[in-house]
Amino acid sequence: MTPSHILTKPKKSLNDKIAIKEPTKSQSLTEQLIEAIVNGKYSAGSKISETELATTFNVSRGPLREAIMKVQSLGLVEKIPHVGARVVKLTQTKLTEIYAVREALEGMAANLACQHITDKEIQTLSKLLEQHKEHIHTVDGSSYCKQQGNDDFHYLIIKASRNSKLITLLCDELYHLQRMYRYQSPQTHSRPEIALQEHQHILVAIKNRDPELAEILMRRHIKRSRILLEAQLIDISS
Repeated sequence: MTPSHILTKPKKSLNDKIAIKEPTKSQSLTEQLIEAIVNGKYSAGSKISETELATTFNVSRGPLREAIMKVQSLGLVEKIPHVGARVVKLTQTKLTEIYAVREALEGMAANLACQHITDKEIQTLSKLLEQHKEHIHTVDGSSYCKQQGNDDFHYLIIKASRNSKLITLLCDELYHLQRMYRYQSPQTHSRPEIALQEHQHILVAIKNRDPELAEILMRRHIKRSRILLEAQLIDISS
């Protein structure tokens, strides 16, 4: 007999196991759905069918609806009255607005990064740019703009700002919309060598802990990208 003062560990019920697994499944599904939209598997303007997605990903409606709601909160899917959920279309106005917000907020992030970034993080950024240089010259320069997450120079600087609100706005709410454009647009005006050089200048300012210069350089860098974007959109529409 177990002594009364020793508590036995209760067995987990089936419902407990489901409660643990379902959020994980939903999170994984969200990531898969994001990538499918970003890389164009589900094209801009296409209808989102829960029945088809449930079959494609082999999941139940519960995790699927959670994933769709999350993707919708990121701006990748929009619900249209009497139509339903559709993959968002990135118009010229929307893209210009995204880059205008990025110019201001990523400039601020670079400024804050100078104050909070660690020496180890600076070393990581230096190694990353060396990898990017090799990538441009030996692999495919046109794919340079498609780096993401910990391979994305901008992403790491935003994280180094240590400002949770900036990180949420730039790495969650705007990040995948920006990636969607990068993946699906023709990079006819892309200049990866110039982008890399500008990244290197920004990193030097951050290494020197010069917040004003880092902010100016980051804003100029994104402004140049916006100007190239607008030129590209004009070419596409003409």
